[in-house]
Amino acid sequence: MTSTAKRVIGTAGALVVLVLVTISVFGQSGHAGPPGGPQGAPSAAKPQGSPVAEASTSDAKVPPLASPQNQEASLPAIGVLDVAAGTYQAKVNGYGEVTAKHVLSLTAQVSGEVTRLSPHFETGAVFRKGEVMAYLNDTAYQQATATARAAVEAATVALEEERLQGIQAKDNWERSGLDGEPESPLVLREPYLHAAQANLDEAKAQLKTAERELALTQIVAPFDAVVVTRDIQPGSFVQSGTSIAQLYSASEAEIAIPLSASQWQNLPTTASLDDQSWPVVIEDMDGLNQWHGTVKRIEQHLDTSSRQRSLIVEVKQPLAGDSPLYFGTYVTAHVAGKTYDSLWEIPASAVSQKQEVWYLDAGNKLNKFTPNVKFQADGKAYIMPLAGMTEARIVARPLNSYLVGTRVSPQSTGGNA
Repeated sequence: MTSTAKRVIGTAGALVVLVLVTISVFGQSGHAGPPGGPQGAPSAAKPQGSPVAEASTSDAKVPPLASPQNQEASLPAIGVLDVAAGTYQAKVNGYGEVTAKHVLSLTAQVSGEVTRLSPHFETGAVFRKGEVMAYLNDTAYQQATATARAAVEAATVALEEERLQGIQAKDNWERSGLDGEPESPLVLREPYLHAAQANLDEAKAQLKTAERELALTQIVAPFDAVVVTRDIQPGSFVQSGTSIAQLYSASEAEIAIPLSASQWQNLPTTASLDDQSWPVVIEDMDGLNQWHGTVKRIEQHLDTSSRQRSLIVEVKQPLAGDSPLYFGTYVTAHVAGKTYDSLWEIPASAVSQKQEVWYLDAGNKLNKFTPNVKFQADGKAYIMPLAGMTEARIVARPLNSYLVGTRVSPQSTGGNA
């Protein structure tokens, strides 16, 4: 290497050292001159190793530590609600269709021409029990009744005559001086008396039949009924067995409510049905109207299609009142069930899609468990508390992304999901 090259390299090195020193001075002071002074003016030199210089250098290199408040604010916030064990009565909800207790295809029991119909014998009309719906021509039945009544009178006279002849025959036997009883009952005319009595009984039976057939020419409602269809017109000729109308009983309605095995477990025992009534609230599918009924009976077989057992709810006078319960309506039934002494009431939304419930431990860390849900009603789930716990902070709306042990910032929802 020549002397000229060595001089060039030395000069470049000196320039680099000068630049580094200048950068160091600017980094320590934070500006090129004293505050308020002109830029580029020389600053007062500070002694090396002085406490002031060392403190300034240390503050510039170490960042400030985060405060506990800032750390808490950085935690994810989730809504929780406080729950405590309480006493709740189970509500069992089911669905069914309103049907009539009695469904009857009313038929004629005698033949004849329809001469007249009741003025309100139309579909939708309500008839009271025994009220006449239609009239048949009864001329022939009037005649048959009169003939049967005459036969009864004649048989009555014949029986009385035979009774008197029997008395006279007995008197003649006693005056004959013969000892003992006659060898034949014909002597005292006893068989004739029995025959006359039998003739009278037969005549009375025929009269009763004739009177019954005469009464059947007036077709009456067998119970309080609503007319679903009418199958006759004035002038129609009907025979025994001809359909007159389709009737639904109007005094009671029944609703079959199929229930699952878990729902039956929340209901009282079948034996208690004889001791107390099971109240049921009936509600239409729109939730606009309500009716009250009671459990009438319980079916003792499983439905072949649903594989469920039904309880039968009865509603009295379904068509009365401002909001009639029409037959064929699909309804929701809310049945009062068993009473549980220790349950947690949580929103149904607190049960995740994985059928898990999340809660916070004492350190505000997430934890979870699989709940034992006794029943659900009105958007609430009623679950058994965790072993050894009577109170808890339940996550109102858990997410699938939650991890056990994650520390969070709880936000009270005030008991609302």
